[in-house]
Amino acid sequence: MRCLVHRERVLDEIDREIIRLLREDGRRTVRDIARRIGLTVAPVKRRIDRLEQTGVITGYSARINTAMDGELEAVVELRVAGNLDLEMILAIAEGVPEVTEVLTLAGDPDAIIRVRAVNIHDLQRVVNLLRTNGRVTGTKTLVVLNSWSRA
Repeated sequence: MRCLVHRERVLDEIDREIIRLLREDGRRTVRDIARRIGLTVAPVKRRIDRLEQTGVITGYSARINTAMDGELEAVVELRVAGNLDLEMILAIAEGVPEVTEVLTLAGDPDAIIRVRAVNIHDLQRVVNLLRTNGRVTGTKTLVVLNSWSRA
């Protein structure tokens, strides 16, 4: 069986399949996962527990169709002066409850921040909050019209 290593954690093909199944449906039962991968419930439960304890699985959430809930979603490209400081970007993002995701990047921009807002005026307020750090040199805001995700 081939193993894949990521940040000092070894994930085998069974772990990857468990993760894939949970990405499809985070409410899937351990019994269903076990049936689909051909194992009994106990080893699948142990694997899920280990994936949670080691931080591979960080939580479970509902995927919301933003077109149906009346809010708007945007992606904010963030550029910072000097070296990319993940802690600084996270400090900015954690202070803004409308931020739903942060991705740091190699290249330009330095980070992409996904946000949700109730309307365009609220979005402007959120973007202004993200700009308050003195190291932020620029932003570019892209409003999401439609989205699709495998996760």
